[in-house]
Amino acid sequence: MKKILIICAAGMSSSVMAQKTTDYFKSKNIEIVVDATTATEGNKAIETSDFDLFIISPQTKMYFKQFAEAGKRVGKPVVEIPFPAYIPIPMGIEKMAKLILDNMPD
Repeated sequence: MKKILIICAAGMSSSVMAQKTTDYFKSKNIEIVVDATTATEGNKAIETSDFDLFIISPQTKMYFKQFAEAGKRVGKPVVEIPFPAYIPIPMGIEKMAKLILDNMPD
């Protein structure tokens, strides 16, 4: 099972996106779980966790460079989420799922 972590400002909107995206993957029989954390925990999460991919919310894009550097140090991909993939409606969830699948390491 692959694990994805959304890094967000406060973790509220990302928690909703994480749950809806996980449910979407379940409905497609794809073994991917999405979780969320705050930007203040971002570097620690990247450097110490067992997630496969880290995705950065639009609200925290100003920290993308530091998160990408942390990802590089541990060999894990870090990707920005575009606004259209961060809307908790079916179209947004599908775009989030595609972003994840397109960036999932082998």
